[in-house]
Amino acid sequence: MNVIGRQLPVKFQQIGKTMLNTKNRLFSILALVALLTGSYTTAEAATAPTSEVTAQVITVQHELLPIYATFPGMVTSTSEVQIASRLMGYVRKLLVHEGQRVKKGDLLLSLDANDVKGGIAQAKAALGKAKSVLADAEANYQRFQDLYRQKAIPEQQFQQVEMGYRVAQGNLEAAQAGLQQAQSQLNYVDVRAPFSGTVVAKFIDVGQLAAPGHPLLTLQSSGLQQVVVQVSQQAFETLSLEQKVPVTIDGNDFNPLQVEGTVARLVSAADPITHSHSIKLNLPADSDTNNGDFVRVRILVDQQPGIVAPPSAVQKRAGIDGVFVLDENGMAAFRMVRLGEKTDSGIVVLSGLVAGDRLVVNAEGELNNGVKVHIRQGDGA
Repeated sequence: MNVIGRQLPVKFQQIGKTMLNTKNRLFSILALVALLTGSYTTAEAATAPTSEVTAQVITVQHELLPIYATFPGMVTSTSEVQIASRLMGYVRKLLVHEGQRVKKGDLLLSLDANDVKGGIAQAKAALGKAKSVLADAEANYQRFQDLYRQKAIPEQQFQQVEMGYRVAQGNLEAAQAGLQQAQSQLNYVDVRAPFSGTVVAKFIDVGQLAAPGHPLLTLQSSGLQQVVVQVSQQAFETLSLEQKVPVTIDGNDFNPLQVEGTVARLVSAADPITHSHSIKLNLPADSDTNNGDFVRVRILVDQQPGIVAPPSAVQKRAGIDGVFVLDENGMAAFRMVRLGEKTDSGIVVLSGLVAGDRLVVNAEGELNNGVKVHIRQGDGA
């Protein structure tokens, strides 16, 4: 039987069509993969890093780095006094409050003057009495002096009259001095500011009794300001009078401000508990500080060898601080470092570099591991 001319069954026809479709899909997938692979290769080539850069190269060397100790301090006024009264009396007027600025001679408070005026009146009465007694004693002295010259009375009697006259003169002088003293008390009824400054504390109110020697107000001068700080024995031994010391002030908006303080006082006696020494630093007139401000005082206590890297050499890769160094083949290699504080000459490198390392700085191009570095003309490793 001739089977070639026969028509295939429907089942086999469907299988053939399925195989044909599968083959077409396979060709399509292969073409797409080839297209994507070609596109990726092109994009990769366009963004591939350069294999060579030109840069400055420096050789790392040890240098002496300062070691600072930081101590907390507080701003105070050079003049702070507690205002007290020389009189005992009730407060009649209180014209100031905490934080108020006053000028020299401004009236701060007034005491009740009734007792003082009563003392003045009493002193005036005593003075009038002393004048009357002296006038009577003087008249007796004149009369008995004439009698004594006429030998009408004995000498002893005349001496008694003369003594009474001298006593009356002394009593008059005492009464005059008493009146002056009583009148001078009026000057202490009004308590005035001894200098220009700020009222920082108030210990009394209107109606309360003021007693001599008891503080009424605390006044700080508005002139030169100082920093009071406790330092260690090691730091104290490095200081001398008139020495300049860096002081950091937490200024407005928390922007630190650094000024130079001048050592004004050095207390050699140490605190028996903390074994620290008290020092005072004068601040510049334009330091813009207020009494009570917190400051940090940095004192140079020693020096030690260390490594400093230029800021342009430090880079961040994946959030890690590091630098690029040259290997023996002149290739760049990223090395992680631990950084310290900034100095005038650069950034202190605490670990990651050793003396003799060749450091890449100011590269003209993107640095990556394995990039060939050409040293810029005029620079040397």
